[in-house]
Amino acid sequence: MKQIIKSVGTAALCLLGAILVVGCAGKKEEQGAAKETVRGVTIMAASAKDVEQVEIFTGTVEGFNTNNISPQSPGRIERINVEVGDRVYKGQRLAQMDASNLNQVRLQMENNKMEFERTKQLFEIGGASQSEYDARKMAYEVSQTTYNNLAVNTYLNSPISGVVTARNYDAGDMFSGAMPLFTVEQIRPVKIKVNAPEGLFGQIKKGQSVNIKLDVYPDEVFEGKVHLVYPSISAASRTFPIEITIENSNERVRPGMFARAIFVYAVEHNVVVPDVAVVKQMGSGDHYVYTVVDNKVVFNKVKLGQLIGTEYEIKSGLKEGDMIIVEGQGRVVNGQQVNATVGEPASFVPDNLVDKN
Repeated sequence: MKQIIKSVGTAALCLLGAILVVGCAGKKEEQGAAKETVRGVTIMAASAKDVEQVEIFTGTVEGFNTNNISPQSPGRIERINVEVGDRVYKGQRLAQMDASNLNQVRLQMENNKMEFERTKQLFEIGGASQSEYDARKMAYEVSQTTYNNLAVNTYLNSPISGVVTARNYDAGDMFSGAMPLFTVEQIRPVKIKVNAPEGLFGQIKKGQSVNIKLDVYPDEVFEGKVHLVYPSISAASRTFPIEITIENSNERVRPGMFARAIFVYAVEHNVVVPDVAVVKQMGSGDHYVYTVVDNKVVFNKVKLGQLIGTEYEIKSGLKEGDMIIVEGQGRVVNGQQVNATVGEPASFVPDNLVDKN
């Protein structure tokens, strides 16, 4: 037993010794690398400029107004006058329901009107009482209201100018009320509803211009305006809804299209660096820009903003004038001596020469 314990102790001491040797060797190698002067590193001064602060929200195009058109009560559809895709104007007749009940009510209304006019003449010469006059008048007005209501539900007219986007029945069908007979959407203008984070609540105002990009027209930018900013913030999502309108005079933008609303809510003067100067740490979301201070490499953790052409906006971690490494980052370690050359990365294209269209 003593022999076994002795053997285990000896093995443990050997293993510990090996670890110490390897650790010391690694430390010496790192120290040696830090002392070694590296050449072939290119640096340039970090610059700063005004950068528009942009937020992009997605949404779906909708008609500015949407009307589901149906009669008030079930009945047989006698005539269909329009089809899906047809452009209609306000007041245009879309369909006619069975008019049997309407004709009966019309006859009753006309009879009540004649009775009222007779009673009125008698009342004016003292041949009818006030109560008889009032009763005839009420009967006529009630029948007139009933007729007008039934007429609206027999002859179905469009309440808005727009496009027919749905027709769910055919002529001769029995309207059941399960679905609207027609859907008409106003597309001059159209609107897009998006949800913005509460941090922008004070930044977005009614009437503000917004750039809109549509997947169906990838190379075009449409002009929109903030039409409505909802006054409350959702406690669940911490967002608030915004409605944006597009004038759409040529009617190219249609309901259902996928849209991106691009808000420019501020301008900040921030540092920008070539994108090749930004190094992402493996296994994490951290980003670094290497700088040279007194001929030594310093790793700077940075917070990235937007990618503008071939440059990154830097929100924090650098200041204007810092000498940043733009070539040779893979050959240096933190604290290492370098013999750097001032220049620009071979792949860098100045921002004013970048085609952003």
